[in-house]
Amino acid sequence: MPNTENLIQFPCAYPLKVMGKNSNQFHAVVSSIIERHVAEGECVAYRSKSSSGGNYISITATFSAQSREQLEAIYQDLNRHELVLMAL
Repeated sequence: MPNTENLIQFPCAYPLKVMGKNSNQFHAVVSSIIERHVAEGECVAYRSKSSSGGNYISITATFSAQSREQLEAIYQDLNRHELVLMAL
């Protein structure tokens, strides 16, 4: 089994994809959670795409990840929120 500790070299540009139901609040919720975990003044680039039916939306947030612990904390907070269906 490969050692997963060395697969990501920190710091690095990290694209995180979050999916949920398309609502007015979704982008604000996702950005609020992610920005709570990045350094003040850190630039986070957002891209969003609606599903073909318009019922769901995916947001890709790219930021400078500093550690595995930081990423784990972001994923935990995102997955706890009721508007988030999945975070990859």
